[in-house]
Amino acid sequence: MRQDDHPARENSAEIGGSASDVVQAGTVHGGVHIHGQANSPTRRVPRQLPGDVSGFVNRSKELTALSTALTERHEPLVVGIYVLTGTAGVGKTALALHWAHAARHNFPDGQLYVNLRGHDPGLPVTPEQALDRFLRSLGVPPDGIPVELEDKSALYRTILAEQRVLVVLDNAASVGQVRPLLPGNADCLVVVTSRNRLSGLVVRDGARRLVLDTLSEAEAVELLKTVTAAYRNPDDPADLVELAALCARLPLALRIAAERASSRPLMLLHELISELRDESGLWDALTSDEEESDAVRTVFAWSYRALPADAARAFRLLGLHPGPEFSAQAAAALIGAGTARARSLLDVLVGCHVLEQRSPARYEFHDLLRAYAIDQVVTQEAEEDRRAAVERVVAWYVLSARSAVSILCPLDPDVLLDAPEAEVTALAFDGYDAAFRWYEEEQANFVGATRAAADAGLHRLAWQLPAVLWSVYAIQNPIEDWVLTTTTGLASARAIRDRFGEAQLLASLGMAHLQSHQLEKAEEFHLAALAVREDLNDSSGIAQSTNDLGLLANRRHRLFAARTHFEQALAAFREVGDRANEAYLLSNLGVLQSDLDQHAAGIETIRESLSISREVGDRLAESNALICLAIAHRRSGHLRDADSALRAALEIALADSYPVCEAVSLLESGYLRLAEGDPAEALPLFQHAASMQRRLGDRSREAIALDSAGMAYQRLGRPDEAIPFHRIAVSTHRDLGDQWQFALALDRLATALRESDQPEQARPQWVAALSILSTFDDPQAVRVRDRVTSNLANLADE
Repeated sequence: MRQDDHPARENSAEIGGSASDVVQAGTVHGGVHIHGQANSPTRRVPRQLPGDVSGFVNRSKELTALSTALTERHEPLVVGIYVLTGTAGVGKTALALHWAHAARHNFPDGQLYVNLRGHDPGLPVTPEQALDRFLRSLGVPPDGIPVELEDKSALYRTILAEQRVLVVLDNAASVGQVRPLLPGNADCLVVVTSRNRLSGLVVRDGARRLVLDTLSEAEAVELLKTVTAAYRNPDDPADLVELAALCARLPLALRIAAERASSRPLMLLHELISELRDESGLWDALTSDEEESDAVRTVFAWSYRALPADAARAFRLLGLHPGPEFSAQAAAALIGAGTARARSLLDVLVGCHVLEQRSPARYEFHDLLRAYAIDQVVTQEAEEDRRAAVERVVAWYVLSARSAVSILCPLDPDVLLDAPEAEVTALAFDGYDAAFRWYEEEQANFVGATRAAADAGLHRLAWQLPAVLWSVYAIQNPIEDWVLTTTTGLASARAIRDRFGEAQLLASLGMAHLQSHQLEKAEEFHLAALAVREDLNDSSGIAQSTNDLGLLANRRHRLFAARTHFEQALAAFREVGDRANEAYLLSNLGVLQSDLDQHAAGIETIRESLSISREVGDRLAESNALICLAIAHRRSGHLRDADSALRAALEIALADSYPVCEAVSLLESGYLRLAEGDPAEALPLFQHAASMQRRLGDRSREAIALDSAGMAYQRLGRPDEAIPFHRIAVSTHRDLGDQWQFALALDRLATALRESDQPEQARPQWVAALSILSTFDDPQAVRVRDRVTSNLANLADE
């Protein structure tokens, strides 16, 4: 082979492909922030079990059966699974949590818990949502969580592959809800609770099933005695037996009845039993005609009717809360009371066992009690009162989200042009950590709150909530929740012909689909947003949509189209005096100029961005601009300047905890080492980047890093070792539909095959690459196309 055919002669501008492969700017509402690789997961030990059940008694046989899972060895590669099944209210969750607390020392790598709410009157938790929460708790940064369920599940199994973790999946409805949440190694143990038998887990996954029956008479009486012992003198054993029978010997009903008896220590038990008998004729069965359901409904009614009037009203109104759990502040908004008063009422409900307090600041219903509360609010509250309660709580979410976003994304403009009319007291946060903690706690409620507003005809609130959350969604990347809330909000904005809201949510959906690599849908939404903003003559909005279309074109490596969009957006932002967005647009444009071989112009443009970033005090924009400057300097051959800019970018990223900037610099550092002629030093950087992206589940950037590792192997004269890396990159980019990266990977694979004396295999790779490259017309594409054409001609001559 001739010396001038060696891959080291590849132009440095194509070493890393387009800058869009490394640094990606993206609109976050009005602002433009970078989205790229994230840092590797921080090692965390999750401790997610809710509190143990007080006064737990009985179930010794079941506890023993569960404990055998700690001593009996399962098949070496099969995760242990126990399914606790039984009727509603039989104590499945109580048993699972009591055993889990006793056994948690056997799982040093942590305990994961999720209430899947498979039988809740509200929305069940999807496997995607559960995995999203698990991955975050395991230390995966938000922008490292994959979009697709299969990829989320694979990343989850990878992280747990060498760990000993207990996973409690509470209230599952189906096998499909559970299976993606199963770890892949036998050192983990999964406990599932469900009203259904989940036979698929037993047959296919080797789960062991424990069926919980109602308590025996003796066990039921023992539970009543345990709960009431500190409050009452010993009761007549015959009365205890009768009370247990009226509760159908179900632990949930027994605990409520026992609490009622404890609160009346001087009242004879047979008098309470008479009240309970009288109550039983007033209510239909909650779920069916079975005896257990009748008993549960009777006990609920008996306990509910004994509540003070204000506590009873609070109980039924809380049934309207749109999500699975809530804070005292959210309850206060829903009830229409001050927070102190709301806490007092919540304490009453918790004390009566009709509401559960999972942590010092969070409350939730048992699903049966929530259904009962909804029944009561529908029959006892007027429709306008129910609507007013929903309006208050959703308005509280909107205004509190606005408060949080003002701290989490301070440079983004406030989209809430007119605040909700409901009189509620929104939360104020004393810093970033408090604001972000609130977002994480309430994230599960945002979808429900948006739907509740839409269903109640509160369409302005329904579009305002996802519009306010857009900035955080774009950083945290919860794609499913993002799309669900925003789609619902978009329908509401259109229902009331709110064109501004419609444009905001169309643009948000465009960004959600862009960040999840669904480019056709992203284009559809961005073009629709632009059309609405043009109708409204919204100059700032038009600039945002134009930038969004530039990002989309850049992602597709349509560089001339991207440049046109960026230049138009830049002019528009300058016209409206938006200096913060101007800085980001200049970085976008400067790297794009470098992509088009206009290196000197690109460097000057990025320096202007850097100056504005410092002027407005945006440290994230400054770090972004420095990374872009490093890229442009490297491509123009100014390697010392590139290294200096990259070090400055890293200094800011580390000082201010910008993991995205920190991670982007890893791959760029590898390219800089290649440009310096040091592939041995570049190789571990690329391998580290690939390993990190594999843990994060970002297939695209993992493939780019692997392809780059293959390039380093080629530069080291080891083409046989490069080939597997390039093959993985080719396969991944083909699957993802990324034509530009697909073509680059095919070219590099063909080069490695030729270097390893396999020219007959190199030819079809170059032919395929040439076909794809013919659709691109920028200077990089022309150079690669010419090189591929020349290599094919050389093959023909050999």
